[in-house]
Amino acid sequence: MKVKFFKPYITGNEIKYIHDIIKNGKDMSGDGEYTQKVHAWLEKRYKVPKVLLTTSGTTALEMAVRLLNLKAGDEVIVPSFTFSSTANAILMQNGLKAVFADVDANTLNIDPNDIKRNITKHTKALLIVHYAGVACDMDAIMKIAREHKLKVVEDAAQAIESTYKRKQLGTFGDFGCLSFHDTKNITCGEGGALFINTKNVKIIEQAEIIREKGTNRSKFFRGLVDKYTWMDVGSSYLPSDLLAAYLYAQLEKIDKITSLRKKAYNYYLQKLSPFAKKAHIQLPIIPKDAKHNAHIFYILLPTAKKRDDVLTSLRKAGIGASFHYIPLHSSPQGKKSGGDKEALPVTTSISQQLLRLPLFADITRLEQDHIIKELTKLL
Repeated sequence: MKVKFFKPYITGNEIKYIHDIIKNGKDMSGDGEYTQKVHAWLEKRYKVPKVLLTTSGTTALEMAVRLLNLKAGDEVIVPSFTFSSTANAILMQNGLKAVFADVDANTLNIDPNDIKRNITKHTKALLIVHYAGVACDMDAIMKIAREHKLKVVEDAAQAIESTYKRKQLGTFGDFGCLSFHDTKNITCGEGGALFINTKNVKIIEQAEIIREKGTNRSKFFRGLVDKYTWMDVGSSYLPSDLLAAYLYAQLEKIDKITSLRKKAYNYYLQKLSPFAKKAHIQLPIIPKDAKHNAHIFYILLPTAKKRDDVLTSLRKAGIGASFHYIPLHSSPQGKKSGGDKEALPVTTSISQQLLRLPLFADITRLEQDHIIKELTKLL
């Protein structure tokens, strides 16, 4: 039996809403009718002062770092255990330095104690990642930020519907960034969202200008200026309204999608828990203040060799299992950016031990039983 690693869930209204745009001659470019519906939906559900859809989670991160208004020589602390987009958002701003921090062995999120260790007089911001949709220790992180007067950007790419103390991830820091990539719980193929967690008009206007090719076009469409012009350096970060229409159909069914994913996640947990101790594997650990969205189910195997052997065998059995990140600090670009390949022992270790299992909303019990049977046989 072949089981794909991921498969997007189709709600049934995606084509209906896209057809509505085409049939009725509605604007297909950015900030159309469905983009506005998505903005309103996200702002209301997560109590965000301002949301802007972007072309990806990556461009949302790039906008967020730009909006921090940092200067050359400033440092931003970031976990090494993350996707390249997180660090690229820092390095894309000329003169900024990414400082790599280690992660907590239980949650695989940035370790607040290692944040403290890396703070210098040049540290101006933290860019944290909620890995697998599980919350970082936001009380500790925000306390550090207040004490050292640091800005905070949350990479919540994997974390829609995940909370810390009942508050949506991405809404704690100055900015939050979500992804709607094909592999995410809620998708439009490629897309993202920037959460602007302030009502400061100047910051919101700056964000709109950056997103609209450096122009005040958004104010023009709201009737606030009679013509628009070039105001600042910017780019085109608006997704097509066709993508927004697809995304809106997904958001309408977010409760169902999340519920189905959690059901599959909990089945893995139930079936694999009896094997964890005797097979020397670690299952995901969810802190008591965190509510996750079942984005990833992973196990940590005792050694790199064991992980690689199990991964190879699962793939031979037709199971689309996967590993995750190569640590940024030890990558070619990471080393050029000042990363020490011998540093960050927890990140280095877990990156070699982590194995991800297929998880998607409509995975069948038959598929999961096949995965569990093959996995436990190997363990």
